[in-house]
Amino acid sequence: MIPSEDASSRKREIEEKLKQEEEMLTFIKESLDKSDQLTNNMVSILSSFESRLMKLENSIIPVHKQTETLQRLQENVESTLSCLDHVISYYHVATETEKVIKDGPSGRLEEYLNCIAKIQKAVEYFQDNNPDSPELNRVKSLFERGKESLDAEFRNLLQRHSKPVPPILILDLIGNDEDIEGQEEAVLEHLPEGMLQDIIRISQWLVEYGRNQDFMNVYCQIRSSQLDRSIKGLKEHFRKNMSSSGVPYSPAVQNKRKDTPTKKPAKRPAVFIPGLEQDVRGRYHGDAVGEKHSTAVGKEDVLDLEIDTYVYCISAFVRLAQSEYQLLLDIIPEHHQKKTFDSLIQETLDNLILEGENIVLAAKKANSRHDFTSVLSIFPILRHLKLTKPEFDKVLQGTAASTKNKLPNLITSIETTGAKALEDFADSIKNDPDKENSMSKDGTVHELTSNAILFLQQLLEFQETAGAMLASQETSSAASNYSSEFSRRLLSTYICKVLGNLQLKLLSKSKMYEDLALGAIFLHNNYNYILKSLEKSELMQLVSVTQKDPDSLYREHIEQQIQIYQRSWLKVIDYVNDRNMPPLQGAKLKDKERQMIKERFKGFNEGLDEICKIQKSWAIPDKRQRERIRQSQKKIVQEAYGAFLHKYGTGVNFTKNPDKYIKYSVEHVGEMIERLFDTSA
Repeated sequence: MIPSEDASSRKREIEEKLKQEEEMLTFIKESLDKSDQLTNNMVSILSSFESRLMKLENSIIPVHKQTETLQRLQENVESTLSCLDHVISYYHVATETEKVIKDGPSGRLEEYLNCIAKIQKAVEYFQDNNPDSPELNRVKSLFERGKESLDAEFRNLLQRHSKPVPPILILDLIGNDEDIEGQEEAVLEHLPEGMLQDIIRISQWLVEYGRNQDFMNVYCQIRSSQLDRSIKGLKEHFRKNMSSSGVPYSPAVQNKRKDTPTKKPAKRPAVFIPGLEQDVRGRYHGDAVGEKHSTAVGKEDVLDLEIDTYVYCISAFVRLAQSEYQLLLDIIPEHHQKKTFDSLIQETLDNLILEGENIVLAAKKANSRHDFTSVLSIFPILRHLKLTKPEFDKVLQGTAASTKNKLPNLITSIETTGAKALEDFADSIKNDPDKENSMSKDGTVHELTSNAILFLQQLLEFQETAGAMLASQETSSAASNYSSEFSRRLLSTYICKVLGNLQLKLLSKSKMYEDLALGAIFLHNNYNYILKSLEKSELMQLVSVTQKDPDSLYREHIEQQIQIYQRSWLKVIDYVNDRNMPPLQGAKLKDKERQMIKERFKGFNEGLDEICKIQKSWAIPDKRQRERIRQSQKKIVQEAYGAFLHKYGTGVNFTKNPDKYIKYSVEHVGEMIERLFDTSA
């Protein structure tokens, strides 16, 4: 029974599950039917919507196309009208701009340039679109007229506002005054800022549209003229100040005007004048000159002025050329700057080089007539040129080789001339003629000696320059490796050569004296003068570079001449010498012995009188040497005479009239010797 119940129970469960599944299937089927119905409805709606959209599109698209066509037509009309206005405007350009072009750009540069731009566009339009139009010729004519007016305005502005730089300002720029040390360096403002901007604006237009270089030539001519006038004005300033001291010169430069170039701060380092000891502001800045040089000016002062003027002009050229180049950079196109600058400075540079060559020529003429002091004028010039050369080369960088070589060629010419003058001077010492009328009667220092020493002392101020001159003529390897030490040795050798020639010539001249003692005094005075001059200056140190103990050598020469001089007294002293005198035997002398003593005293008296009379007119300028020689000779004579007088004068009765033979006491003899070498005694 139990199994059958389980089976019926399972059967019922299965039937229930089947029934549930049937119900689910029925539900799903109903749902699908509803979904199909909804889908069909949606498709129907969408189909209806699509149909309506197609109808709308079919009605809108033609309208849109019509509107687009209308808009295109409107744009074409507007573009056509604009083109017509633009074209018509070109036909009006000539009329609109003619008055402005006719009146010129003065005072309204920007407006003028705008008009030129309009004319240029009109020219381009007619050339491209209607080259046969009469308007083309009209606007072309206006354009050329406008370009000519800009050229003229460029020239006028540059001429009107370009002024030579005042001399005072140039001296301020190149001076190195201690009282303004530390202040910011000043540079030139050649043109007013507003005018400079107009000139730059015109130059830019002429470069871009003018299609010619005429304005650059104009710029070069005007600025070159102002540069030259600035240098000439500086020269006139020097001459004006010197003329106020009594030397006639050309009229003074004009007073500084309101529109002359001014200075403005800049960071460029100062340029100064090395080797010139004068205070720039004090000596050459106007009123002070008249106070400082109230007496008449001599030839040497004029020569100094010429040297100073040339040296200052060289430095002024460097500074002004630097300033001109800075100005040129803003006005001249880059690829024309170096060439324009080269042309701009040529006239002034050529004048300076020519002036330098004239100085060299004058030095050669002075050398030919043995005016060696005048030849020295080239030494400060050469020194300054060599010191200035690095900056000079920097300024001329990029110019033609012929321009760059002008200063080096001048330096070489000066070095050659100076070296020849130095050698000629040494030869002139050696070849100085022995003329009797050139010899002093008192044996004092010869003019040849004083001139030679003076020349050598003047060389001390230009040691390096003189050494460089000598080195320039050397061909040895040492010269190719030039150094200051090599230069110093060359100069030392040269000075030793001059002194050697001088010594030989003095020996030759001393032989013109008949009296050997006077010749010795002559040589003593000259040797002593040379020694003292060497000791008082740097000449001794220079000579010592190549000659060992030159002072000892000259002292030895001096002592030799003193000894030769002292021999002139031997004849006098021999009279009071015991040599060949008879021995005294008792108080009574023989007649022969008495006569011998008388002759000795008489000979001494006459010899002393004669030698003192002669040597009193001789000269020993050195007070210390004069006193030394007197005292030395006084001691020798007094000792000999005193001993003789004591032995034969007072101890022996050789005459009844002793005053006749014993004229001088020992003290009197000393006093007479004290008066040697003194014409006033």
